[in-house]
Amino acid sequence: MCIMIVDDDIYIGDMVQKALEAEGYNILRAYSGTEAVLLLKNSDPDLILLDLMLPGLSGEQVLESIKGIPVIVVSAKVDVDDKVNLLLSGAADYITKPFELKELSARIKVALRRANSPAERELISCGDIMVDTVSHLVYVNNELLKLTRTEYAILKLLIINSGMVLSKSAILDRIADDTPDCSESSLKQHISNLRKKLRDATGQEHIESVWGIGFKFNP
Repeated sequence: MCIMIVDDDIYIGDMVQKALEAEGYNILRAYSGTEAVLLLKNSDPDLILLDLMLPGLSGEQVLESIKGIPVIVVSAKVDVDDKVNLLLSGAADYITKPFELKELSARIKVALRRANSPAERELISCGDIMVDTVSHLVYVNNELLKLTRTEYAILKLLIINSGMVLSKSAILDRIADDTPDCSESSLKQHISNLRKKLRDATGQEHIESVWGIGFKFNP
């Protein structure tokens, strides 16, 4: 198993590398976001430990370029919104600096186990659209479709209930836990934005407004 450590803090990187090598992992190192992206063009690690505050490309920018590899964000940022947004952007996990090496090791094992166990990953497909409910990512014709967390929650709900009309109140109620910022007044705009993104990606209208009732997804 190969793990890439992307961190410009040499002390932390050396400490983590020594601990992981003692567990039998092979290690790749990158000291900037730009270097990480260049290394990934010629290497295929099993997992990436990614700092956010990097010279060159930021950790967030690097995360956007990574596909098919579990990423554990390792950062001093502790804001809940930062963590939520990164997890919804595709990170497998998030650990805050400073951390215990035992905890990091355990999180690595869990992320690798999930990545290598198809049963852990639930994919919902509807035509050319695929929703990955583990990474919270959406693909159209195998290309990543960038959605906000509210748009993702709405699309997932509509696809699961494909062909059924869902009222506005039902949609708000069923996505409330994931999107507390979505209100009755903003729902229409979120759906309008989602409809446009799907139309641009597929060339088709997938979300239908049913006058006086709500919305439904047409495959």
